[in-house]
Amino acid sequence: MQKKPLIYFLCTGNSCRSQMAEGFMRSLGGDRYEVKSAGLEAHGLNPLAVRVMKEDNVDIRSHTSDVIDPDTLARADYVITLCGHADEHCPAVPGNSAVKWHWGFDDPAKASGTEEDIINRFRVVRDSIKSRIEQFLKEGK
Repeated sequence: MQKKPLIYFLCTGNSCRSQMAEGFMRSLGGDRYEVKSAGLEAHGLNPLAVRVMKEDNVDIRSHTSDVIDPDTLARADYVITLCGHADEHCPAVPGNSAVKWHWGFDDPAKASGTEEDIINRFRVVRDSIKSRIEQFLKEGK
């Protein structure tokens, strides 16, 4: 059996954007890829990320907020950062031939305003991530 390519989504806290990307890649990519996400730190799964993903029929409630695992990073085929901080501070792995991309998205957890303003910011980021995942699945990049 051929090994599935591993996609490793990275963000600062592994609470919102990387969790959404993992959820969409698992949902839309089927079993074509092994998918994981992690952060430079583990901030816990953001309940608003869970809520907006559920609105799009993707259940990420069972996801955990994890710190980057060096072994997973070393065997990743794609390393995709979703925030500038993770892009700048992602550990390098000597000898790893992973394709590294930066897909920058605003942090919805930093949104301010009314409850509706904040949840709408999560929805905008969710939809942007979904669109980028769909592009990757269609074009392979």
